Amino acid sequence: MFALLRLIVIGGAVLTVIYICVSIYSRIARRGKLAARWDTDKGPGTRDDFIDAGMKDYDSSLRKKLILGVYVVPVSIIAVIIYLTNHG
Repeated sequence: MFALLRLIVIGGAVLTVIYICVSIYSRIARRGKLAARWDTDKGPGTRDDFIDAGMKDYDSSLRKKLILGVYVVPVSIIAVIIYLTNHG
C-alpha cells in the first residue's frame, strides 16, 4: 500500500512538472507564431492587441485541453499494467 501511495505522489509531481513545461512551451510557441503572422501581414490593429486576441482564442482552444493528456495517458497505461499484472 505504501508503494502505491509513493507511486501516486511521485508520479503526480513528475506529471505536474511535465504538464507545466509543456504548457509554457505551447504558449510561447503560439505567441511566437502570432507575432510572426502579424509581422508578415502588418495588421489588423497593433501587434500587442493582435497577440492578446490570439492568446485569448488559444486559451479556449482544443490544443490547450489536449495538453491534459500528459496526465491521462500515463495514468491509463499504469492502470492497465497493474490490472493485467494482478488479473492477467
